Amino acid sequence: MKNLLASTCLVLGVLGGASVASASECGTVTIASMNWQSAEVLSNVDKIILSEGYGCEADITIGDTVPTITSMAEKGEPDIAPEAWVDLLPDVVKKGVDEGKLIKAANALPDGGVNGWWIPKYVADAHPDIKTIGDALKHPELFPDPEDSKKGAIYNGPQGWGATVITAQLYKAYKAEEAGFTLVDTGSAAGLDASIARAYEQKKGWLGFYWAPTALLGKYEMVLLGFGVPYDEKTWSKCVTVADCPDPKPSAWPTDHVYTLVSTHFAKEADPKVMEYLNKRSWSNDTVGKLMAWMTDNQASGEEGAKHFLQENPDIWTKWVSPEAAEKIKAAL
Repeated sequence: MKNLLASTCLVLGVLGGASVASASECGTVTIASMNWQSAEVLSNVDKIILSEGYGCEADITIGDTVPTITSMAEKGEPDIAPEAWVDLLPDVVKKGVDEGKLIKAANALPDGGVNGWWIPKYVADAHPDIKTIGDALKHPELFPDPEDSKKGAIYNGPQGWGATVITAQLYKAYKAEEAGFTLVDTGSAAGLDASIARAYEQKKGWLGFYWAPTALLGKYEMVLLGFGVPYDEKTWSKCVTVADCPDPKPSAWPTDHVYTLVSTHFAKEADPKVMEYLNKRSWSNDTVGKLMAWMTDNQASGEEGAKHFLQENPDIWTKWVSPEAAEKIKAAL
């Protein structure tokens, strides 16, 4: 997910305009659906809840982070971006808020978008002393290189991902080669996923880059390692994220902030109960990860995933909506 964001310049989606009605009725609302699984299913959750619970005429418009947030900040269209990774475009978001065109509603993922180096939970349970990257690097024998069992392996993402550059720089920063580790090029996102699945099936050690929330971490329980040091903005921006910086220093990987963005025009005109919902609606990485795992296993669409979530998790979503809306949604399901 994060890696799709790192490319930053993706296909411009179709961003439809929207009209809004008085506070007595919801009217028409456009909801942006980004091109990754967690954003797709959340946009469909919003569509069902706003349509069935609040009487909105909700439409989903396909977009991506950069064009969607830019359009909302400049034109106030579409009305809602349920899962906006705002750290990608901090200046655009700030300008939109400052100029009164955007508001930040719910913290869609309170855990944030989490990137880093992970190990399987069964390894963490068997070796409770391994809490940080530094701890893991003391044990190359627990994370054997498939090409040379005398060395440890750190699995990286495919070329072209921002996170792949960062992992390679952290590999240097933590002096992993001197600790007896090789950096493994997984070749593709599928190759990275396969390396984790293979390790889990064989109950072998695995150490490398991944991110949350994802379907894979919803299926395979992994533990995020600590960095042993705090986030250093200067170190991070000037060297860790720069491929040809020769001497990177250790730094924690910053958590990405993920909010629901709402156009100010819609927020002012919509039923206050709709905004109350949009200010409450959020879910954990664990919840959405397990949902995405179900979607992947069942080849489910965003709409099917949303219905499954609403049917199986009333204890979560009924806290977001009014009692009247909850009854309507349950009846519709």
